[in-house]
Amino acid sequence: MSDLDISVVICVYTEDRWEDILAAVASVRAQSRPALETLLVVDHNAALLDRLTKEYKETDSVRVLANAGPRGLSAGRNTGIAAARGEVIAFLDDDAVAEREWLRHFAAGYADPRVMAVGGRTVPIWASGRRPAWFPEEFDWVVGCTYKGLPPGLVRVRNVLGGNASFRRTAFDAAGGFATGIGRDGDKRPLGCEETELCIRLSRARPDAVLLIDDRAVIHHRVPEAREHFGYFRTRAYAEGLSKALVARSVGADKGLESERRYATRVLPAGVARGLRDAVLARPGGAGRAGAIVAGVLTTAGGYVVGSVRARRGGATFSVAEIEGETHA
Repeated sequence: MSDLDISVVICVYTEDRWEDILAAVASVRAQSRPALETLLVVDHNAALLDRLTKEYKETDSVRVLANAGPRGLSAGRNTGIAAARGEVIAFLDDDAVAEREWLRHFAAGYADPRVMAVGGRTVPIWASGRRPAWFPEEFDWVVGCTYKGLPPGLVRVRNVLGGNASFRRTAFDAAGGFATGIGRDGDKRPLGCEETELCIRLSRARPDAVLLIDDRAVIHHRVPEAREHFGYFRTRAYAEGLSKALVARSVGADKGLESERRYATRVLPAGVARGLRDAVLARPGGAGRAGAIVAGVLTTAGGYVVGSVRARRGGATFSVAEIEGETHA
């Protein structure tokens, strides 16, 4: 077990998630291995900043900070990194709660000095009480959760998933912070991949770096009712394609799409086959899941093509702002 101090960063942006934010902080306070501190980074919302400042005192080991960079999740995380005192910095989504052993499992991964990042498993909490019958587990990344196809156990990976992840501070010294041109800006642009781009950059800066996922480090992530519908599924899949184009432009298609090729050629065809089998056996949702996988692949591919074309046209000045209007296509 590593003795490194761990700071936890939770990026927040809306008072609509007030109860979720309180629950996230409470789950950190309840850890079997205590965090050094919890940093709440507020993304350009003065009312929420004031309310949280009144709710928490620094004596509680909770610090409330304003995002010091441009609006968006990446800049909020970078603000947390700059302010954190821990040797390891963990990130928790503002609408998620961590199981009691979450930080203990993260800490254990850093016993090996080559390990630069440890991620965990994110389990969906569906607002309706159960997974929609049509929603394929292979696409749980659409709602920010661990998807079917990731290897189980403690495994080495190309990248961790940002809402349930930790990094050594020295990882940021080597690779820099999260790219502010990639990732979410509140609910306006359901983009992603900022952690993928960072992890690839880290591996290039430190070829000896080991990145792990430990599926015992579990958090439970709330999925609102609006995200249980196919419209959001399609929008998020398209935005993922745009994001992958940005990552491929930043770090190259070979690394940027390395894991995705296996996912697309092995995991997804197997998911379609299971869905069709369930349809033949008259099991609920089988045809819907098979159809959603096909639609998700085509929509993501469409986003990638559009993003790639815009990247070529934009040259060095291309940024996510140029494709903002496309995310709701």
